[in-house]
Amino acid sequence: MKKINTRKIKQIVSQLCIEANMNLRKDILNALKKALKVERNKRAKRILREIIDNARIAKTERLPICQDTGVAVVYCEIGQDVSIVGSEFEKAVNEGVREGYRKGNLRKSVVSSPIERENTRTNTPAVIHTRIVPGNKLRITVCPKGFGSENKSDIRMFEPTATTKDIKDFVLDVVRNCGAEACPPLVLGIGIGGTFEKAAGLAKLSLLRPIGKRNPKKHIGRLERELLGDINRLNIGPMGLGGKTTALAVNILEFPTHIAGLPVAVCVSCHATRSAKKVL
Repeated sequence: MKKINTRKIKQIVSQLCIEANMNLRKDILNALKKALKVERNKRAKRILREIIDNARIAKTERLPICQDTGVAVVYCEIGQDVSIVGSEFEKAVNEGVREGYRKGNLRKSVVSSPIERENTRTNTPAVIHTRIVPGNKLRITVCPKGFGSENKSDIRMFEPTATTKDIKDFVLDVVRNCGAEACPPLVLGIGIGGTFEKAAGLAKLSLLRPIGKRNPKKHIGRLERELLGDINRLNIGPMGLGGKTTALAVNILEFPTHIAGLPVAVCVSCHATRSAKKVL
């Protein structure tokens, strides 16, 4: 049985909060550079250059990529042969988030009550997703989720008779509703199936998949390609000012569902789709 102390977990979470907010993922950066090469709209090309330059400055100067440093969404895959020792696991994760946002001078955006709106001043509590998996490793992924894009996310509980076209139309309506407010070019995570909450969870989880890596299921991979093409023909473009680069990727995850339903969730993420991970 491999033992991992919560002091180490706190340390790693703290580091990942800073890394994710200051170093844009390589796959996102590469996708932006690829988009710059194929974009024909002059204004769109200028905006893409500025986004790429912003990522460079953030990394070099150790500054946040975006002023909205998000809610810390933390995914923990715990091997069933791992023993967590020390303090309470979730307490350690939250302490790591608190420390990371303090050390990194990252904006604290979490309020303790959605109604009363008092800032916790620590960016905690984090949203923690824990899953038990085979093996003796602990994989921690921190995904700071900004709310300019999060606010544009949506879910629809379709009838089971809904067609692929119905799903496509829903996704396209979500993107049209985003306009410039979600800071395109976007990365769209889509969850299909399960239940109300499962579909939403799948949608957000799919954002962690590297850009350009298709779902291995042929019908889902085909839907990803078709949706990406349709979205980029909307001419919303970078920052909503026109161009063919409205989205960098469409990532879909599906899950079995009830015979009477077909849940579809769309998690919208901006050009600063951030995450960082570590395996212990």
